[in-house]
Amino acid sequence: MRSIELLAPAKTADIGIEAIRHGADAVYIGATSHGARAAASNSVEDIERLVEFAHLFKAKVYVTVNTLIFEKEMQEVEHLVKQLYDIHVDALIVQDLRLLSLPLPPIPLHASTQMDNRSQEKVQRLSDLGFRQVVLARELPLENIAKIHDKCPDTKLEVFVHGALCVCMSGLCNASEALFGRSANRGECAQVCRMAFDLLADGRTVVKDKHLLSLKDNCQIDHLEALLMAGASSLKIEGRLKEADYVKNVTAAYSEALDKVIAKHPKEFCRAASGHVNLSFKPDVKKSFNRGFVADVSKPDANIDTPKAMGEPVTRQTVLHNGDGLCYLEKGKLVGFRVNNAEMFRPVKGVQYYRNQDVEWDKMLSKASADRKIAVDIEVYDDRITMTDEDGLTAAIDISESFELARTHQKENIQRQLSKLGGTIFEARNVNVLLKKNYFIPSSQLSQWRHMLTDMLTAERLRFYPLEQQHHTPVNIETEVPYELTHDPSVPVMACKYCVRRQLDMCLKEGGKPVPLMLRLANGAAFRLVFDCQNCQMKLYLS
Repeated sequence: MRSIELLAPAKTADIGIEAIRHGADAVYIGATSHGARAAASNSVEDIERLVEFAHLFKAKVYVTVNTLIFEKEMQEVEHLVKQLYDIHVDALIVQDLRLLSLPLPPIPLHASTQMDNRSQEKVQRLSDLGFRQVVLARELPLENIAKIHDKCPDTKLEVFVHGALCVCMSGLCNASEALFGRSANRGECAQVCRMAFDLLADGRTVVKDKHLLSLKDNCQIDHLEALLMAGASSLKIEGRLKEADYVKNVTAAYSEALDKVIAKHPKEFCRAASGHVNLSFKPDVKKSFNRGFVADVSKPDANIDTPKAMGEPVTRQTVLHNGDGLCYLEKGKLVGFRVNNAEMFRPVKGVQYYRNQDVEWDKMLSKASADRKIAVDIEVYDDRITMTDEDGLTAAIDISESFELARTHQKENIQRQLSKLGGTIFEARNVNVLLKKNYFIPSSQLSQWRHMLTDMLTAERLRFYPLEQQHHTPVNIETEVPYELTHDPSVPVMACKYCVRRQLDMCLKEGGKPVPLMLRLANGAAFRLVFDCQNCQMKLYLS
């Protein structure tokens, strides 16, 4: 049976905790430095708080150390890794193989998608180097994932299932560094792909001021079963810069979808973490930030009009609220406004409106919207009470005291008092009263025993958490000199599966004219486009 984890992003420890409450089996978070999102850093103390909460549910915490590391920073990174190991982080997500030269503590390593993990050979090499889990390139088609799994069945494969798509193949983007000295491989991406470009054909402007590299977002919520069958074991939601409302909704939606898939294959798959989620809302991925969705990430398309979230289409059935945000396209540009009076709003005929902010939805998600509970069975004997959780861990207390016989039946009161587990992570599944006589036990005494049992079982869950370890022998890996140190003009600043020609119906395979194309930004910077039609790839060179 393959254990499946739903892996959610955490901008902060509090957002990570909400992700777990809403169904995540694992979260990934940035530490004080060297995470690929420089704007999402967290103190070691905050990560420790997240780790303790996650481990109560057997959920894991992965920390991103997935940037290029310069020589002068190696000692700092070594110290950070030691701190993360000491607080029982489950794994590090790593990009720079030079990290393996350090005397690392026995902490598992995952290979970041920034390593450009797209082939069977690459994944096998990483597995041989000791990487327990490999984050595959976002743009890999299903059949490639299956081939990698067949070749490397013991390596856990992590696959992106939702969120923003980079136009460039994973780990091969130098555009931000080339133009602004802000390296995507150092966590400082300027998001060149979301900017507006002119397209020049043979020096003549044929498309003006369009977001020609801004891809729609990934959404695999209807394809989870196929991904599991292909060999994915970790389903990753993108978004370490996203706020709590996004993480709550998207995590809950994918958790429900994953549960349905596993229910169809109970002998093949199981959830990696413990507990069940109780939601106070119906999740819907269309309600959270998105640029429109693509299902086939190997052939993505762009929304060239805007890189912003347009939201859900407004229909006759849409109930608007005062303060909702609406938008529409006018002459290829996004126009937005607030609904001041929903009852008086009258749409202009022929205009398709989109709601990109639902104030009632936002208000609902700003409050507590889920809790996660671990099922327990409680049994009351003459000499002891036991509380056993769904993972088989047990707490027991001695109750061999003298109690008077009761004049009325006490079973229901005992069950009711011991079932009051609100405020804890537990939920009573069964309370079996196996007393030989009908004793009268005061409710205050039952309450005291209940608190003792929950405290003891909580401690047991942390004590017996299955923390994995992986011992490392320092090894020097020869790596290429990074673009950041060379700015080699022969190196493409982007290599993409996405194709501007295909997007604009100019594909050479379908009769498009083979004229030279160039993308130009408003500041005058330009990229020369080179097309490898045999492999359906587009490369951008700084012009």
